[in-house]
Amino acid sequence: MAKTTWIVKCGRPAKFKTRNYTRCGICGRARAVYKKFGICRICLRTRALLGEIPGMRKASW
Repeated sequence: MAKTTWIVKCGRPAKFKTRNYTRCGICGRARAVYKKFGICRICLRTRALLGEIPGMRKASW
């Protein structure tokens, strides 16, 4: 879980556009965030396993 101060800070507009970085919309994680979904890999996996993301399912070998 990300600190609340970092989540608030990222919500404000940055001084320069290169300073913007993506955060997970659910947990606030800054790394491994998929732009298409707007959530991190961990939240994406849990949502996919629950069936909340249409068209995505667990691959089996």
